[in-house]
Amino acid sequence: MLKQRIITAIWLIPLVLGAVFLLPTEYFAWALVPVFLIAAKEWGQIIDKRCQITQWSFTITIGALLIALNLFVPSDELWFKGHLHPIYLAIILIGALWWAISFLLVISFPKSSALWQKSHMFKSMFGQLTLIPCFAALISLKGLSSEADPYYGGILVFLVMLVVWSTDTGAYFAGKALGRTKLMPNVSPAKTIEGLVGGLITSMVIVMGVMLVSPEQELGLVIAVTLFIALVSAVGDLSESMFKRVADIKDSGTILPGHGGILDRIDSLTAALPVFTLIYIAFWM
Repeated sequence: MLKQRIITAIWLIPLVLGAVFLLPTEYFAWALVPVFLIAAKEWGQIIDKRCQITQWSFTITIGALLIALNLFVPSDELWFKGHLHPIYLAIILIGALWWAISFLLVISFPKSSALWQKSHMFKSMFGQLTLIPCFAALISLKGLSSEADPYYGGILVFLVMLVVWSTDTGAYFAGKALGRTKLMPNVSPAKTIEGLVGGLITSMVIVMGVMLVSPEQELGLVIAVTLFIALVSAVGDLSESMFKRVADIKDSGTILPGHGGILDRIDSLTAALPVFTLIYIAFWM
């Protein structure tokens, strides 16, 4: 399994970074649509894994919303005088609120599942709240690129990805080596408190990198934001685990050998990206 994960990562990471840094924001936004459509199809199994009509209906809904966003808010209109377009800002704010609610659902699971596990409407709404704000945050950060600094937005997206990847990797290996105390056994039996701590410690490597490249940044703020985003990413991971557990699904898909589906790869990012975007607007704009 580990060997297959590494092989997939070897070709996947350059592909992702190439899109983040080399594609103009407009093309980047359209390139993301099929990726999110695959994720939407996978979420459709969470809604009802037996009904193809339900799965495709949800996928088409997500596709229509993403295409509408790309058409009605072109990439060159995302930012104006340091302010994010109100439609995108509203979507990201709603997304951040959703993750606060999702955190409550996770920590109160399985009792909380009584509210939504039999409702296609709720699970469809949760899927939209998970995917659409993530898409909006990705495009918003990427759109911060300018002629003077064409890679700035890409660097921000990359930093969030690095925090999430380092946290996931540190948690995986720390959990394997030291994991004893279950974090939330009802949600994800494999995750441990030792793994979470290992992931948070590993995320500090990103802080070191940021301070080396940009020493004018306030160290305390960078540490606080990194740790907070790392914790938020863990909520995204646990949230998807909760929904898959109720749906009796191990992996969201098989498109990425060793990793599962698209949702399995972006679950942490779906939470981290909207929250980071709001923090960036609040403290760095």
